[in-house]
Amino acid sequence: MFTLPSLWNLIISTLVFIIADKYLRIYLESRGLTKGILRGTLIFAVAYLLSWGSEEMIDWTEHKIGVSQPAIQTTDYLQQLLNTVAAPVLKETNEQGSK
Repeated sequence: MFTLPSLWNLIISTLVFIIADKYLRIYLESRGLTKGILRGTLIFAVAYLLSWGSEEMIDWTEHKIGVSQPAIQTTDYLQQLLNTVAAPVLKETNEQGSK
């Protein structure tokens, strides 16, 4: 089941992405790689991989120290939303159709 990441996961991985992006731009510019699609794609891919790696390290650390994350099950919320929103609409539609 899909679970949402913890708040620390989001904050730290975003910071890692921003820092990696900045330093990779500086590094590649000092190496003489001109601005373009190749450089932008390379920076994005490496920054994304570093960000993803930091998320995995955080998950591993939380698992090792025993921090429990409440699993959010999206299907339950979706079913509840459909019951509260769609049921009155369907009932009204059925009543109008039977008239």
